[in-house]
Amino acid sequence: MRTSNELRQLFLDFMESKGHKILPGISLVPTDPSIFLTVAGVVPFQAMLEGREPAPYPRIATCQRCCRTNDLEGVGKFARYHTLFEMLGNWSFGDYFKRESVTWGWEFCTQVLGLDPNRIWATVFGGHADLPDDEEGFRIWTEEVGLPAERVIRLPDNWWGPVLETGACGPDSEMYYDLGPDFGCGGPDCRPGCECDRYLEFWNHVFTQFYKHPDGSLTLLAAQNIDTGMGLERLTCVVQNKPSVYETDLFAPVMDQVDAIIQRATGSAGERTDWRKRVIADHSRAACFLVMDGIYPANVGRGYVLRRIIRRAATFGYLLGLRGSFLHEIVPIVVEKMAPGYPDLVEKKGIITGKIRDEEEQFARALDRGVPLFMDRAKQGGIIDGKFAWDMTSTYGVPFEVMKELAEEQGAGIDEVGYGEARDIHIDGSGKGTAVKSNVKALSIPPTQFTGYDQTDAEGEALALLHEGEQVDSLEAGEVGWVALDQTPFYGESGGQVGDTGMLSAGEGAIVATVLDTQRQGAVFLHAVRVEQGRLHSGLRVEAQVDAPRRQAIRRAHTATHLLHAALRQVLGPHVVQRGSVVEPDRLRFDFAHGQGMSADEIRRVEEIMNAEVLRDEAVQIEQKTQDEARQMGAMMLFGEKYGEVVRVVQVPGYSIELCGGTHVSRTGAIGLVKVTSESSAAAGIRRIECTTGMGSVAYVQDQTTRLREVAGELGGGVEQIMERLAAQKEQLSGLRRQLNEARRSAAGGAVEQILSGRTDVGGVAVVAATADTGDPAAIKALVDQVAERLKGGVVVVGGASNGKGIFVAKVSPDAVQQGAHAGNLVREVAALAGGGGGGRPDFAQAGAKDASKIGAALAEVPALVAAQLKK
Repeated sequence: MRTSNELRQLFLDFMESKGHKILPGISLVPTDPSIFLTVAGVVPFQAMLEGREPAPYPRIATCQRCCRTNDLEGVGKFARYHTLFEMLGNWSFGDYFKRESVTWGWEFCTQVLGLDPNRIWATVFGGHADLPDDEEGFRIWTEEVGLPAERVIRLPDNWWGPVLETGACGPDSEMYYDLGPDFGCGGPDCRPGCECDRYLEFWNHVFTQFYKHPDGSLTLLAAQNIDTGMGLERLTCVVQNKPSVYETDLFAPVMDQVDAIIQRATGSAGERTDWRKRVIADHSRAACFLVMDGIYPANVGRGYVLRRIIRRAATFGYLLGLRGSFLHEIVPIVVEKMAPGYPDLVEKKGIITGKIRDEEEQFARALDRGVPLFMDRAKQGGIIDGKFAWDMTSTYGVPFEVMKELAEEQGAGIDEVGYGEARDIHIDGSGKGTAVKSNVKALSIPPTQFTGYDQTDAEGEALALLHEGEQVDSLEAGEVGWVALDQTPFYGESGGQVGDTGMLSAGEGAIVATVLDTQRQGAVFLHAVRVEQGRLHSGLRVEAQVDAPRRQAIRRAHTATHLLHAALRQVLGPHVVQRGSVVEPDRLRFDFAHGQGMSADEIRRVEEIMNAEVLRDEAVQIEQKTQDEARQMGAMMLFGEKYGEVVRVVQVPGYSIELCGGTHVSRTGAIGLVKVTSESSAAAGIRRIECTTGMGSVAYVQDQTTRLREVAGELGGGVEQIMERLAAQKEQLSGLRRQLNEARRSAAGGAVEQILSGRTDVGGVAVVAATADTGDPAAIKALVDQVAERLKGGVVVVGGASNGKGIFVAKVSPDAVQQGAHAGNLVREVAALAGGGGGGRPDFAQAGAKDASKIGAALAEVPALVAAQLKK
């Protein structure tokens, strides 16, 4: 049986043999700022299909990860809905057209994959309005491919696009696979296009030859293009002959882990087909990929999509009996399964696990209180008050969509209008300013004169004092408040640069106050102070002394921010624009407009450019210019700054030039080493990069070096030998695994013979029931499969125990099912005899046992239970 990883590679190899350039898929955060998430394989190529951008190659093929959340309510309940999916696609930009697309599609499916050609159907555009049938497509399918005319269906909705109101579009031709009458509705007109599940659409060939204009008219594109999309999930389902994608190798390991977690927590894994388990499996995969692409949980934008997915999965886990965090335990399974196609998952496994665990733990505390409260109300039926529902969201974090589903299950509804009104009231009432800031606006004092560009100490007069939001005449020893001076060397937080700290003193040390922070409200600088001794009062002349080493560390970070901005524009392109920053002592955080995460090579190049500029030790030039003069010089305005007519231009000659009101070093060499410590997503279309400078970089490098030495020590060598030692350990581990697998196979072989020796015949059906020496579900399943294969037909039930709890696995052959045997019902009855429960399909099922001591007695009843089933 071909695996999903093999199918992905087979498609790309096939398309490469047809002259396509194989390109990597893009991030789930597309570069096009108008697109929220990458929802289709065509997203990177839309402008090329429409002729707005030149295609880098005439033929391209990719495997693109995609994420859609518009059908979350259907995930798990219906086979066609998934949050994360992979789209295999091939494109032609004015090169080949319908004939090659269709015939290559047929060749790949029948000759490469070996699909039964008699089960493949096709659809073509059946015409509507003023658009005629796609006769060319019909002819290619019937005459060149040789598909019978009755298996080529004309459908009026076989028209793709445009994505927006205008754009590229055209007829399409879909390939369907007949899953068989067991999946159908039995209707006389059942065929592709029917609402039942018999015919699975798995490959769409779009012939983008038109452009739709705002008035609805169509004109031919300058070039005829091909855009195909084949869902890897559906293809895997077809090739592996599984009734559901959740039983393919893409999902089965994840579902096994979900079962194991539930089994461990509750004593019974329950029904394998429970749609809530499928939601958990689906959403876990999606969460891993979203975090991999730099999207972190948040209340807005893409971060809210991730938060919603994690919390939805956590809620359904809660309803299945799980408490606390569990989703992060699924991450290793997803990473292991998907790593061949997405190696970044391995590199970012720690980040993925941490982000998911942190979000789930934060939500779990509220979930324990919120969901029971909501369920109590939902069980009463009727329409749930919107304010009550909003309280569940604002107080406990229960997503509205989840509440809606839970309410519907109980036959209740939610007043959505009332929910929205309550939410708006909450938003309108939040985020108001503090008492200190609102009082500052009323202070009748002149603007503060800032003297700190050239000095870190100065004398000033206390013009006003604030305590607990109220203006006061004085601050006593031990009190904390705010002081406004007529002039100050303290920089007030602005443009991302943090405020200065330091000391105010007077009377030759009789009065001392520590400056904890400096803020800016309009043109007035406010010093947050704690009076250490004496009494501060209005009119007092004080010595203002900035913490000079801290200020210099801030200067290093701020000038490094300018170096970083310029380096990013060099490496990533001129679209990079600052969208926010934080400048702290020897540390900076920089947000910028860019649609995807930076590669390791891009980060390395940015670091090299910055540090080369540091080593150049160029003098930093600062001048006062009019705004017009500054613009003519090519200066950039920084995000968050407000500028007057005369502006301050900060320039590193030949490298960068920006308008900035912050403090800077006099020469770039004073910055010291600049080290990028992280790069991530900050918001939709916004990336965030963090760096250290000066002694902050020294501390960072020392920490990393210490860690490397510790790792090397654990591996028994020097730092330079780490990779060599890791490779050796990996090879040793592989050898041990091989030995273990061989030992298990040998042991299993003996166990199979022993189990088969206990065979009995019940009504002409072979029945085997036995205990295993393990309680591992995967091992027992493998054992059951081996026994069933040797038995050649009949009923197999095996039970095992671990840590006082047990598991039963049952498998029934098709002929025994026809005679009345049912694995799901059988294992449920057997488990009940051991205090457990479970169930499953007629041919395969498993259940848990709470009392392991009763496993043997329960298995002894299997022949009688089978006999009862056969009599019905």
